[in-house]
Amino acid sequence: MPDPLMYSQDAFVVLEPNQTEQLLTPEELLEKLKQILAQRQDDLPRDLQKYTSVDEQARYLLETSCELDVGPGQYLQWYAVRLEK
Repeated sequence: MPDPLMYSQDAFVVLEPNQTEQLLTPEELLEKLKQILAQRQDDLPRDLQKYTSVDEQARYLLETSCELDVGPGQYLQWYAVRLEK
């Protein structure tokens, strides 16, 4: 059985084109995803279309993905990090 510590994270490194990398808490990343998804409800990836609320969509992305295509030449990538051992 996998160690639960493997799935814990303190923060996320977030990458966007033409931006410096950001270090966000899980809550901050969740809010960022909600803002992006709220503006794209008519153009969602297929796996998100089954969720009816922006909250569910954002949580699903946070738990299962590490990238969101937000338009031509635009993306949002995030990687979980632990700040202490």
